[in-house]
Amino acid sequence: MSTRASGTAGGTVAEGTVAGGMAAGRGFGEGPLSRAAALIYTLLVVEALFLVTTAPGLAALTLLGGDASNVPLAALCALPLGPALSAALYALSRRGRDLADLHPAAAFWRGYRANAAGALKIWAPWLAGMAVVGTNLANFAAAGLPAWWAALLVLVALGGLLWAGNALVITSLFAFRAVDVARLASYFLLRRPRVALGNVSLLVAAAGVTLVGTELLTAALAAAFAALLLRNGRPVIAEVREKFTA
Repeated sequence: MSTRASGTAGGTVAEGTVAGGMAAGRGFGEGPLSRAAALIYTLLVVEALFLVTTAPGLAALTLLGGDASNVPLAALCALPLGPALSAALYALSRRGRDLADLHPAAAFWRGYRANAAGALKIWAPWLAGMAVVGTNLANFAAAGLPAWWAALLVLVALGGLLWAGNALVITSLFAFRAVDVARLASYFLLRRPRVALGNVSLLVAAAGVTLVGTELLTAALAAAFAALLLRNGRPVIAEVREKFTA
């Protein structure tokens, strides 16, 4: 009797030690597989909501032809992409690593409501500028301008794209006036060149996906591109939080 009782007590102690060690070391939902599953789930939900909020514009884009006269219309169709991308950045920046604490849909809608107006103040002027540049490049041969002018327009477009990436990250995560977001985005183009280079690689990847597939395929990978844009922007986010917020 005493031996059996002793063995039972010893087993209880051992099991308690193991359970305590597991709790102290790694809890449920904290392992690498769980973190990967949480990331994939968050990306899928954010992607689905991105497509829902941009569906009218994307549908219209697919109906437009490749004629140069359609560039302004394409820019108009792309208008919903700005607030949706901003909401995606917001949701991804607040994603949980624990499978038991994931609310990407709620974070997306919260970011959409909070940032839509601010994102449009950045996105709409940028789209208008890109429409002007795109129209000029599309009609470049007919305009009879020198070749260096085309190279200049391409550089302006590239700089505008990198600026827009910085601006969207800042306006999605911080509450600044649009003019301050514009200034900070310009400042960090020179202040953080590695961030700009990382975003160039994203642009190249997005362009490659679009050429190989379609614009819709690129849109289907929007959440992944947003996650990489957010990752590239970590130095910008950290410096804005440290130097430009109270």
